[in-house]
Amino acid sequence: MPRTRTYVAGMLWPDVTASRANANLRSSLWRATRTGHQVIDASTQELAIARHIDVDIHAAATRAHQLLDMAHPCDDILTARTRADLSSDLLPEWSENEWVLVEQEQYHELRLYALEAMTERLTAAGRHGEAVASGLAAVRAEPLRESAHRVLIAAHLAAGNRGAALRQFEQCRRVLLEELGLEPSQALRSLVPSHPPHPPHPSDAEGAASRKPRRVVVRRSASDVLVEGAGGR
Repeated sequence: MPRTRTYVAGMLWPDVTASRANANLRSSLWRATRTGHQVIDASTQELAIARHIDVDIHAAATRAHQLLDMAHPCDDILTARTRADLSSDLLPEWSENEWVLVEQEQYHELRLYALEAMTERLTAAGRHGEAVASGLAAVRAEPLRESAHRVLIAAHLAAGNRGAALRQFEQCRRVLLEELGLEPSQALRSLVPSHPPHPPHPSDAEGAASRKPRRVVVRRSASDVLVEGAGGR
């Protein structure tokens, strides 16, 4: 989308004067033309990325929206390349520029939902190893995101790895408790197998035996029995 030169200069150099920002932009455009490749379409008033240039963020966002449209198959993009593209945030080194913060947050949420959808699609297709890889990418991107842990746990369970699913649940529980003071939701707890009962320790058995009431045998004399019998008549 074309932008005016002044607008672009102000976004790229927000901490300097307008004249300094425009000078920086002119210098950058001059250096770009010396590369021998046309990457920017420029006029006296407007700037735009050249039409033949593929922008990686645009391609990644398109694939993310395709993954989220569960009504349509997208087996052709269930690839390691898609997972890698969705594993990185937008302009991570530009976090101090306020104008990009909204775009960063929007794409961050989009890619997380897309990674979760990718994990579910791969799990349904029986591609469990790839599903786990996508789920791990989602968890790494946002460790406090319970839905990311959920799809990863489901991928482990679909592969028959109950131990891995239980370890992932315990990791999620620990992170939530330490960072937020929260327990996992009931929906997440219902996914994991129950904790196996701990086997009794030998000392516990000995202690139980020592606490067991002893059987006391009372010996009574024959005379006592006769007396009781006489009293009963």
